[in-house]
Order: sequence, then C-alpha cells, then structure tokens
Amino acid sequence: MKKIYLFIIIIMVSILAACSQQSSGSNDQEKQSEEVESQTTNQASAKDTDEKKVNEINLTAKEVKWTLSPDKTITAWTYNGTVPGEQIRVKEGELVRVNLTNELDKPVTIHWHGVPVPNTEDGIPGVTQDAIVPGKTYTYEFVANTPGTYWYHSHQNGVEQIDKGLYGTFIVEPKKGVNVDRDYTLVLDEWESGNEGHGMDMEGMDMGDMDNMANHSESEGSSMMGHDMSSYDIFTINGKTYKENKPLIVKKGDKVKLRFVNAGYMVHKIHIPVDYKVTHVDGQKVNNPEIQKGSVLEVAPGERYDIKFIADGSGDFTIDCHGEMDAAKDMKIDVVYKEGNGKKIEHSQPSTKVDLTTLGEDAEAQFTLEDEFDVEYTMDLGTKMDMSNEDMGMAWTINGETYPNVPPLKIDKGDKVKVTLTNNSMDESTHPMHLHGHFFQVLSKNGQPLEGSPIIKDTLNVKPGETYEVAFIADNPGNWLFHCHDLHHASSGMVMLVKYNNFEEFYTDTGKVDNKPQ
Repeated sequence: MKKIYLFIIIIMVSILAACSQQSSGSNDQEKQSEEVESQTTNQASAKDTDEKKVNEINLTAKEVKWTLSPDKTITAWTYNGTVPGEQIRVKEGELVRVNLTNELDKPVTIHWHGVPVPNTEDGIPGVTQDAIVPGKTYTYEFVANTPGTYWYHSHQNGVEQIDKGLYGTFIVEPKKGVNVDRDYTLVLDEWESGNEGHGMDMEGMDMGDMDNMANHSESEGSSMMGHDMSSYDIFTINGKTYKENKPLIVKKGDKVKLRFVNAGYMVHKIHIPVDYKVTHVDGQKVNNPEIQKGSVLEVAPGERYDIKFIADGSGDFTIDCHGEMDAAKDMKIDVVYKEGNGKKIEHSQPSTKVDLTTLGEDAEAQFTLEDEFDVEYTMDLGTKMDMSNEDMGMAWTINGETYPNVPPLKIDKGDKVKVTLTNNSMDESTHPMHLHGHFFQVLSKNGQPLEGSPIIKDTLNVKPGETYEVAFIADNPGNWLFHCHDLHHASSGMVMLVKYNNFEEFYTDTGKVDNKPQ
C-alpha cells in the first residue's frame, strides 16, 4: 500500500508540475485564486519520495488555555494544543509531510527554522506562500537531509504569534541514531503576563519607567526605546515556570543529551552546574568539544545548543538562568536521579562562560579568511527614528534602510559568499541574525579568526559593537530572508532578502491574504 500511495503522489506531482506554489506552481491568476481556496502544497519531487519513509504529521493551530505558573493561566496559540507544540522527530533522509490546519481567527504559517528546506517550503507569507487563512489546511513537504536540533514557528506576524506560543521543536536524528540514554529538549521563552497585545503603552509612564527600560542588561535583550522588554515578567522552560515543571529523570551512568532552544526574544544565560560538553551549535557538530566545568551557556533568540554530560551519581542539581530580571528565577528545572539518595549539588556561582570562538578543536573547514569570494557584502545593523513606526518611533535598519526597502543581496547559484555583520545600533541592543535556507561558517570575530572548531550556524548573536565575518555557499536557490530574530527588531525593519539570480519564481502574492512576513 505504501508503494502504491507513493506512486500516486509521484503521478500527481508530475501532472501538477506547471501549477502554482500552493496548488501547482504557475502564475496563472485563475489558478492563484483557486490556491487561496485549497490552501495546499506538495513540493517534494518524485525522486525524493521514492522508497523513502514518509512521516505524515497533522498539526492544528488553535487557541487553548495554558498554565504558565501556579498563578497565571493565559490564552495561548498552539500547534496541537501545547506549548511548545508537538515535537516532530524524524530520521535523516526521511520524507516529512506536515498538514497544518488553521483553527485560529488569523492567518498562520510554519517556518522550519534552521532546516535547509526547498524555498517553496520556507513558510514566509508574501515571499514563498500566502499565509494559511482560518479554516484551511496547507501541506508542507520536504526531505530531512541534515541531522540536528531545529524548531518550527509561524512566520506570519511572528512577533505576536510566536509570543503567543505558536512554535514547536523539530529533531532530525542521524541515520545511525543518537548515542545517548536520555534525550531532553528544553525550550526557553518569556511572556507578558499583563499584556494581551504586544505594543507599548506610553500613558502613565514617567522618567523612572524610562530609566528602568534603559538600564536592563544586554542579556535580556533590552532597548532604550522600542518595545518595553520589562513587560516580559514570566520566564519559562517548555512553557512552564519552575513550580509547574516536572524534573528531568536520569540514572547513574546515563549519557544525557540536552537540547536548548531559545524561542523568545531575549538572550538567556543558562547555568549547568556539572561537567558537560557542547556537542552541537544550531544542530551542527563541534569538533572534539572540551569539558565545560559548570560554565554559563548564553543562548540567543533562535539559537540552539546541544550539550552532553554523564550522570555520575554525585547528586541532583538544578539548571537555571542567571539573568538580572526578577523573572529569571523561574527559568529553571531540576535534574533528579531515579534511584538517588536525594543529595543535591551545591549551586555555586559560575566563573566561566562558553566561548564560541574557542569552542572545540581546530579542523579542516569549508572556508578560510584567505579564500577568494565571489560576493562580499557588508551588513551594518543600525537604528534610526521613524515616527510612523509603532515602537516609539524606533526602527532597526540594515545599511540604513528598513524592510522592504533594504536592497537585496543578489547571488548566483554556486557563489562563495562572505558577509560582514557589524552591530552599530545606538540603542545597544543585541541582534541574533538568522539566515533562512543555508548554514554559514563563522570566520572571525572583531577581526580575529576563530581558534577552535569550525563553527557552522544559521543564527548568530551580534552584540553591541561587535563585528563578525561569516561565509556560505549559495547552494539552495530561492528568495530567502536574512533578519534579526529579536522579532521586535525584525518587525520594525531589520530584514533583508537574499535573492538568487535567474531563479524561476514560483509564487505571486494573490492579494487575497494580509501577508505579514514578520
């Protein structure tokens, strides 16, 4: 039956090869009108589907009551009724087919954050598809070729929809499997308990309030102007504060893997008070990682870090957040031995933090600073005043412009591309920059080449005054976003397109949906 089903899919794809992105791929206006009614797509090629295991997942975007803490229940937007949404876990090389039904009253999408999917499956309203209108179902389909820790989230008005809980995790296991005894995913996020919307209320604010905003530390993603980050007064792991979370259970001798995913808009300093190794960044391997002796791990918005430790039986312990805001105290979770004696490791003040530039050991890499690149691009991350902007007149810019007025980075397939990112924002905010559809290698920080393992990422946190050089190969044709994953910054302008020359366009905005790519 499976082969017959796959054969039918192959025939359908062949017949529909000339149609539009949501129904069959053509730019015919009549067909596009039909797209909005059907809200479906099927993009995997016949050769991709042949003889592959098919993972078919049904997700429903819906509203539920969700308990964050013992004294706070909110109305959350979810995939399948939980925050985070249902975890999708597949093996390398398998086909993923996700049917998303929208039961919310607003259009939604799914973006597969970090996964190098075909451009048709990237989930960007107004760029790769129309957002999925209420009551409709849309199908995403791709082959999961790259193992790693990823996540998925709505990219339709993401600054609000992710804030409401519309995200989940996506794990691609290597073909040989994951060589651990325990495998836990920990999603970091922050919430506004007293704000159903996400704008800023200026009424009643005095200078003390303004000073308070200006004095928040960079670890909590603050800005002197713009969205009031102090309104995020509940921090969670897996959608729950400490008192609502169940402990992570281990046994003595277990090899334990923890996957940290930051789904929020602030950098979180996570303290793991045992010896551990950082094995992966953004799902990609670190070469021969060294032991971190209780070091603090900074996880920026959109980033993922995998760590591994051996449960040596020395005692239960707590993983917590070392932040300055009061809410940080609730971003913690216990690790408890199944057959332990209840002894707890003392939680001492950490003296070191994980340094991306010296992580692991040197090894041969795809790029070096001495390479000749086909395209070199400088990206100045800045700010400017724009009184038409909702965030108190503050706009975040790329080379002085805001999206969609930022000129695109144009490249050819096969190009070796180097991008220099510098954070010159006058509000001293951090910018976790995320490139869709590609991984990039981090070459240097502040002019100094990396000393450790080659670091391959899709999201890189650029702090005030910092400059990074990164490089990637143009191997995935399409129209791709490159943007800040503090989505307050993205929705206020810090977005650009990476456009392949001679790319055959498959999508035209129908004008029937209010597409909001950020």
